[in-house]
Amino acid sequence: MAEAVRAYGLIVAMWIRSTMTYRASFAMTAFGNFVATGFDFVAILLMFSHVDALGGWSLPEIAFLYGTTSTAFGLADLVLGSMDRLGRRVRDGTLDTLLVRPVPVLAQVAADRFALRRLGRVTQGLLVLGYALVTLDVDWTPGRAAAVPVMLLCGGAIFASVFVAGAAFQFFALDAAEVQSAFTYGGNTLLQYPPSIFAKDLVRGVTFVVPLAFVNWVPSLYVLGRENPLGLPDWLALLPPVVAAACLGLAGLAWRTGLRAYRSTGN
Repeated sequence: MAEAVRAYGLIVAMWIRSTMTYRASFAMTAFGNFVATGFDFVAILLMFSHVDALGGWSLPEIAFLYGTTSTAFGLADLVLGSMDRLGRRVRDGTLDTLLVRPVPVLAQVAADRFALRRLGRVTQGLLVLGYALVTLDVDWTPGRAAAVPVMLLCGGAIFASVFVAGAAFQFFALDAAEVQSAFTYGGNTLLQYPPSIFAKDLVRGVTFVVPLAFVNWVPSLYVLGRENPLGLPDWLALLPPVVAAACLGLAGLAWRTGLRAYRSTGN
């Protein structure tokens, strides 16, 4: 693990030095990323220009959902956003060049073409979260205050596990980047809105099957003092660290399985 982290850091540092060679270009692309991702929240603001609540949730409450999931997803996307390129490497055979290097393959794939511009998404999510924390009418107990940073870290870990598991699936499907995006980018968009506006079967699916609800829905219900739409107990808000650890473990197992099944492209 230490070797993988060190290798990842060295590759990331190389890409950052390359990026900073053209600082004006980096500034423009980072700002563009910031603006482009901000359109999602602009859409929410436009909706609230016509309604006072969405599914019984106020604008500050939805801003809290948006800020937590966008920040968590942004962190995972920053660290592992290059995983969706694995299918292309499998198809054209360039993955073989990574296998012969004395560096863990996962670290190489994750750090490949590291895009520092993705900080724009993280910054935008933190700004919306800051707005929500200032405007929310919540009794900030120590438990609720501690839940917010835990949500961001555990949410990022859960999204990271989905990135890795989706990449592992591409060892078998070869061209499944869009399937991976459905659970990563699609999951991020889903969690920006309150669970009360979705069918209960969908809420059950993202709670018990692909546990994206533990990114922010489940702990947010505790922080905001709301009842769980499925009637689940409040102590589930304590489980994001457990769920994140389990997801990372399963994603690591899926990656090892996929890598061992890889047989190159042949001739």
